[in-house]
Amino acid sequence: MTPATTDRVQQLASLIREAESVVALTGAGISVPSGIPDFRSPGTGLWEGVNPMEVAHIDAWRADPRRFWEFYGQRFASLEGKEPNGAHRVLVELERRGRLDGVVTQNIDRLHRLAGSANLVEVHGTIDTSSCLSCGARFPLDEVRARLAATGLPACDCGEPLKPDVVLFGEFLPDGALEQAYALAGTADVLLCIGSSLEVHPIAQLPGVTKTNGGEVAIVTRGPTPWDRHAAVKLDGDVVGELEALLAAL
Repeated sequence: MTPATTDRVQQLASLIREAESVVALTGAGISVPSGIPDFRSPGTGLWEGVNPMEVAHIDAWRADPRRFWEFYGQRFASLEGKEPNGAHRVLVELERRGRLDGVVTQNIDRLHRLAGSANLVEVHGTIDTSSCLSCGARFPLDEVRARLAATGLPACDCGEPLKPDVVLFGEFLPDGALEQAYALAGTADVLLCIGSSLEVHPIAQLPGVTKTNGGEVAIVTRGPTPWDRHAAVKLDGDVVGELEALLAAL
């Protein structure tokens, strides 16, 4: 770690020590060290060679659920056996120490939950369950995988196709989750943005909510974001190394 990076880690540690409320906002980048690809990186991104509007849109699920599940089945398989990494564990430890009020995540991979984050807002839903939009029945991930493997189209006991409990393109974010996210951001002295491009709305508005209410925005993300020049501090190295250094500095 370079002296400049060490200085920025110390600066972030100071911000967190002085804050009464710290909230983390996480995106796909925090899960990359766990072996889960992000969406847009050339050669590895989940949308590489795929038009998400054709395979991950609610209209695609309605029009051809079997084709939809061909894509989502691959996504489920890519998440199988993945475990939380050091970055997830740092957030759990910060929460345990009373330094972190909550985690708002754009990720659907369950890794924050598996790591042990207690106050967790999954604004884009989770792959943990899938539901029947006809009768309301809900099935756990293992059962959905079994039905997918058996028929290529996981269906409810009533015969209708299941939909993963994630927010697809063309769907609104759940009102309760969005309200929780805005409430946490609005009361945060520091919004710690980790592994997010801060470009996907409406969650990309959360830094503005924090700043408008007098808080600071800190970023731990590789690559540029629209908030870099407005952030109190920006770290752009390995997310696990950066957060473990932060924990050591507190």
